[in-house]
Amino acid sequence: MNEITTLIWVLAMVAGLLLGAMFFVGLWCTVRKAVFSQRPAFWLLGSQLLRTSLALTGFYVVANGHWQRLLACLLGFLIARFIVIQFTGRPVAPLTFSRKEAGHATES
Repeated sequence: MNEITTLIWVLAMVAGLLLGAMFFVGLWCTVRKAVFSQRPAFWLLGSQLLRTSLALTGFYVVANGHWQRLLACLLGFLIARFIVIQFTGRPVAPLTFSRKEAGHATES
């Protein structure tokens, strides 16, 4: 493996980082906007279509017919997910239901 190939793989990973940051920050912003919107389905569906089309187009351009570049780009995309989670924070607690709330399912 020569220096040019290594550089191309690193650039593909950086492109994946940028695509992932765009995708996951866009998701975070959309969810925050949709929670307070009168039309949350519009925001969620529109954002999903836009983010997915941009990410897939980016993968296609970066890969340029080489599976190794696609794999490096995907790795960068996944790394970006973890970075965005670190900056935006995890949810406080998952939604759980107690047995009292589900009274119809249990007999007391």
